[in-house]
Amino acid sequence: MTSTGAMESIRPRISFYEDHGKYRGILSWILTLDHKRIGLLYFIFVMAFFFSGVVLGFFMRLQMLAPGTIMKPQTYNSLFTLHGIIMIFLVVIPAIPTIFGNFFLPIQIGARDVAFPRINLLSWWLYITGAIIVVISVFTGGGPPDTGWTFYAPYSLRTTVNVPLAVFGVFILGMSSILTGINLVTTTHRLRAPGMTWNRLPLFVWAIYSTSWVQILVTPVIGITLILIIMERFFGVGVFDPAKGGDPILYQHMFWIYSHPATYIMILPAMGVISDVVPVFARKRIFGYMAIAISGVAIAAVGSLVWGHHMFVSGQSDFADILFSLLTFLVAIPSAIKVFNWVATLYKGSIVIEPPLLFCLAFIFLFSIGGLTGLIQGALAPNMHLHDTYWIPGHFHYIIFGGMGFGLFAAFHYWFPKMFGRMYNRKMAMRAWAVMLVGFNIFYFSMLLLGWEGMPRRYYDYLPQFRSLHLTATFGSWILIAGLILMFANLFRGLFKGEKAEDNPWGGATLEWQIPSPPPTENFEKIPGIRHGPHDFKELENNG
Repeated sequence: MTSTGAMESIRPRISFYEDHGKYRGILSWILTLDHKRIGLLYFIFVMAFFFSGVVLGFFMRLQMLAPGTIMKPQTYNSLFTLHGIIMIFLVVIPAIPTIFGNFFLPIQIGARDVAFPRINLLSWWLYITGAIIVVISVFTGGGPPDTGWTFYAPYSLRTTVNVPLAVFGVFILGMSSILTGINLVTTTHRLRAPGMTWNRLPLFVWAIYSTSWVQILVTPVIGITLILIIMERFFGVGVFDPAKGGDPILYQHMFWIYSHPATYIMILPAMGVISDVVPVFARKRIFGYMAIAISGVAIAAVGSLVWGHHMFVSGQSDFADILFSLLTFLVAIPSAIKVFNWVATLYKGSIVIEPPLLFCLAFIFLFSIGGLTGLIQGALAPNMHLHDTYWIPGHFHYIIFGGMGFGLFAAFHYWFPKMFGRMYNRKMAMRAWAVMLVGFNIFYFSMLLLGWEGMPRRYYDYLPQFRSLHLTATFGSWILIAGLILMFANLFRGLFKGEKAEDNPWGGATLEWQIPSPPPTENFEKIPGIRHGPHDFKELENNG
């Protein structure tokens, strides 16, 4: 993407790290209004919670080595619940929109900041507040929540552990998510640089924009649902408890009306990362720009209508089952369009193998497996066998960890030099990628096989016939964790000892690569005027 007055926008200026504003020390960060600093605040805490979730998952897999000897059922249920709450609500949903959406969306559209800087800071404080409340719930009120991250009624209404406080923490996190969505939607509408028309937006911006609408429209549903859980626990309001005239199936509907679209809050931003990274390392325009942009909107829209495929065995009508199954297959179409266009972009491209591209290729491979396994369970007859087996977490992790996780890692490696002004060891990053990819598939493909053979999910024990696959899955988890440690150690070392990064080390064509690394406080001295699309590589080709 080229701009008028490009030379004026790239003169050396003070970076946002050095510009402390009116505060000093820690206050210059926790009271900042700079969208880049807020993005880094999210980065620090999202990663801290990610490591916490990995540790909990590690202990869950240890339990599967010798069931009944390492921990009691209640302890396993608590670990399972905390792992889910942390990974879903504190890591997967907020990660890419809050870190990279905050940091790069304003820059990519030629803006100096987000539309509402103070609301942006408030959303971070709400995120921290919600996280603290969830952590407090672990140590108070009868012990950690043990309901699973879904808080299913009526068990969540009758268990003696501290479910209400955990539910309230998640409610606060939902408020943070809504504010982030409002901010990024308004920023995209109101602060685009002159010439930055809708058909010139970077595809990452399109993805964050679609995601933000989902956050705004469906998050209030889970907020209402969680408040009803609290009211029923404290005031005896009979909404979900059948003993009081309530309907637990209503809870499932309300929960999944939010939680299935939340899957797209998790995956759409990662798709935006892939759409930005692939053309850079293929050295050509993205294939089917508008098809990818519109397919993201279609995923957000149709994906909000398929919640009932989580409830095929709940007793809902045959017509509802057929309709939700059909919608499940329809939502796969725009996802397939994206995969086709990414592969078509690589076809006959001048491909440069770098770590960000390798993580993108892993995303495409793993997400495709996750999508195909989702179609299998989306068909009514197979679902009767696969429902609530290990197939479900296997499929889920292929979509979320294989998709969002590897998309997040692609974003780390792609934008690391721009965010920090330093470069990591590329060979070490490639080794970490290979170790993670091998460990991931050993781990989660074993889960798919366990589910196909009938192993129920969420059980802390199992029959002897499942032992070999559980051992294989646990072994794969160790390889995956080793890869994660290698990857983050390499990035951490690059942060302090890496070589100074060029302003545009990858040869990217979007606006963030036309300003210094790391970016200056206000991004641009002069708001650029946009003359070309986001993936115009004519100049790059001329430069080799």
